Amino acid sequence: MTHGLMISAPASGTGKTTVMLGLLRAFQEDGLSVQPFKSGPDYIDPAFHLAAAKRASFNLDSWAMDAPLFSAIAAQSSGADICIGEGSMGLFDGVATRGQNGFGSSAETAKQMGWPVVLVIDVGGQAQSAAATALGFKAYDPELPFAGVILNRVASPRHERLTRLGMERAGIKVLGALPRRGDLALPERHLGLIQAVEHPDLEAAISGYAAFLREHVDLDALRAAAFGGRAPAARGGMAGQGLPCPPAQRIALARDAAFSFTYPHLLKGWKDAGAEILPFSPLANEAPAADADLVWLPGGYPELHGGTLANAETFRKGLQKHAETKPVHGECGGYMALGSALIDKEGNRHQMAGLLGLVTSYEKRKFHLGYRRAVLQAPMPGFSAQQALRGHEFHYSTILDEPDAPLAEVFDADGKPVPETGSIKGHVTGTFFHLITGETA
Repeated sequence: MTHGLMISAPASGTGKTTVMLGLLRAFQEDGLSVQPFKSGPDYIDPAFHLAAAKRASFNLDSWAMDAPLFSAIAAQSSGADICIGEGSMGLFDGVATRGQNGFGSSAETAKQMGWPVVLVIDVGGQAQSAAATALGFKAYDPELPFAGVILNRVASPRHERLTRLGMERAGIKVLGALPRRGDLALPERHLGLIQAVEHPDLEAAISGYAAFLREHVDLDALRAAAFGGRAPAARGGMAGQGLPCPPAQRIALARDAAFSFTYPHLLKGWKDAGAEILPFSPLANEAPAADADLVWLPGGYPELHGGTLANAETFRKGLQKHAETKPVHGECGGYMALGSALIDKEGNRHQMAGLLGLVTSYEKRKFHLGYRRAVLQAPMPGFSAQQALRGHEFHYSTILDEPDAPLAEVFDADGKPVPETGSIKGHVTGTFFHLITGETA
């Protein structure tokens, strides 16, 4: 297994993604093979990691994943010189009820992987006081390796000097200090960052981040911290063991700006097991391959493309033809696209595929976020009735009508029921949660 670092922060919005992308690219430019990871159930950041590192990024999730799957994903670092993981939310943020392998925090991922933590701290509005925050994070879990901090949004040389004095007094190593710059933020929308494929000039942005880090961060110290950490012991055997099995042999996978949220470990497991992935674009009015065994519509942003999808007659007819005899499954945005109609934020009603009776609306947004455990009441592609699945839900849509039979009993991370049960009708299934894994018996 490979040495590495966990890039984390006290909270969201501190600039850790900028640091992550710049660090991935800087090390890659220096000739290192860099393996990126994302701690937690984020399906947008890994695409940015891939663009920066030129190597596929994978999610590590202690709540959803059991030890064999966690280890199989960690083993994707085989052949890399160094691993860099990006945390989610704050370093110790997770859920209250233990999952398959932990509570879902970035600190747990760092400990399991043996990666020292680099804490990115937004020091705006404070100076020496930032050291108290850093010291608290360092002391909160004495077993967690702590490399030091990168100061972000430093206002002036004087501000940096005062902040460094506080860190020195607290015994915290400063690995870099990034001046405040308003042009570094990545564009965002309602689910966080825009998708990597939508960035107007992502390559230039990532190159700029790398140059910025070279100027203001001690890359040699970061490398030394990574290789000074404890490399994790391999727990899952050879790479590939524990990865998900494919739900079919030939899988027609929707893939474009409206449907892109598929966890990389799923696709890796499917391909490694010999499944054929047949991408197609609903936005380009493409029908799924006629000889596919399964059509899978991932989540994404169908609400931004309602009119285009409503007019995609070739896509819709191909999907309907497939569903007459073979399975179709949709997740979140894909589930909405399988429904009867989708109402956008302006109140415009758009016809969807009509394979399910689901009607969803973004006119009055309702926030849905969190881990999900689902016990299937009927089979869905790759899984039998009564099997339990682990996933994550994140959207702003409201259900106006959901007339079909429920697919599953669905619970949050604490075991409390949630009303978003998904649907089944004939060969068609859909869920609001994005699948991470099925539970082993």
